[in-house]
Amino acid sequence: PAAGVRPQRGLKHGGPGGKRALAAGFTYIGLLLLIAMMGIALTLVSDLWQTAQKREKEQELLFIGNQFRRAIAMYSANGGGSPRRLEDLLKDPRIPGVRRYLRKIYRDPITGGTEWGLVKTPGDVITGVYSLSGEEPLKQTEFSLADQDFKGKKKYSEWVFLPRPAQGSSGATTP
Repeated sequence: PAAGVRPQRGLKHGGPGGKRALAAGFTYIGLLLLIAMMGIALTLVSDLWQTAQKREKEQELLFIGNQFRRAIAMYSANGGGSPRRLEDLLKDPRIPGVRRYLRKIYRDPITGGTEWGLVKTPGDVITGVYSLSGEEPLKQTEFSLADQDFKGKKKYSEWVFLPRPAQGSSGATTP
């Protein structure tokens, strides 16, 4: 050895710090693995949350669509004909005074807007509504009796809410 330099003895794993440096390296790797697992867990939770939100929006769409369906049927039953605008369901223009079939024009829970697709007859009257969303629904089966036609549909816009024939609807065209 060089003059005045004594060789170090008793250090395992060589280099300054020995066991401490090795332990710090394992701690760092362990911390990185923990962060990676937390990221994966958060991704899974996020996916579950988004699925739950979409199911909730679907339930809301079914409720709102059935409110429109019922309102159009009641409008037709109370004087014949169908509304020309959705606003006619808020206040029937054919009758003096105020007769409401809907409390408000609902927002489409899927698109978030107040614009709806309208099913109209050649006489330009509204016989049904549907969402303008092109997204694929999660729900594909187990619909209520009134919504059985939605089984297997590929887009929300195919969920068309028309009054049932017993409710006074006839001759409607679908999108």
